[in-house]
Amino acid sequence: MLPGYTIDLLEQKIGYVFQDKELIRRALTHSSYANERKINKIEDYERLEFLGDAVLELVSSEFLFRENPDMPEGKMTKTRASMVCEPALAFCARDIGLESYIYLGKGEEATGGRKRESIISDVMEALIGAIYLDGGFENSKQFIHKFILSDLEEKVLFYDAKTILQEEVQKNGMDVTYVLASEEGPEHDKTFFVEAYQGETLIGKGNGRSKKAAEQQAAYEALKKGIHRTCI
Repeated sequence: MLPGYTIDLLEQKIGYVFQDKELIRRALTHSSYANERKINKIEDYERLEFLGDAVLELVSSEFLFRENPDMPEGKMTKTRASMVCEPALAFCARDIGLESYIYLGKGEEATGGRKRESIISDVMEALIGAIYLDGGFENSKQFIHKFILSDLEEKVLFYDAKTILQEEVQKNGMDVTYVLASEEGPEHDKTFFVEAYQGETLIGKGNGRSKKAAEQQAAYEALKKGIHRTCI
């Protein structure tokens, strides 16, 4: 956990106060931190992540079922996968600054673990699992609706930006190409800068911790500029 960040502060941010503080501590604890402190037998978030994943799938499935009565099963499955995939959860977690509250080992911290989407998304699921155990299904459902399922149209646009952009550009008989413009930082902590082109025209720029993330951001920026889009 970064200096200046506390469990009390996170509870204020998410609007839920834990009765069992050990649950939220465990949800925020990466295995690297737990392994460095074996003498204290600290547990990491992995079991809570497993539970939170199941709760998230149920709540998101119910949401799609109720909000989209005409959506076929195949479309619901695809949409749910977009909503709860690793980049999507990391995107939502960063909205509440969750990465700053994670307990990381020194080695993981030094190699950029706090910025890694796989870790941030896992902690988001672990937090859901912790709320479920501490406060029951309704409290975990409220958290998911507030921080994952809110403003869904805009989020789906971000999650599926590359696919949506490709479909729109193909209507004009063209393709989207992504060009790596530059990269910065040491090998273990790089930032990639990508440009998206429709034919010879630059339509979007993006950056991210991976080329894939940078491409997604570039596609999203292209869509936000006004290229016609369709969402759920």
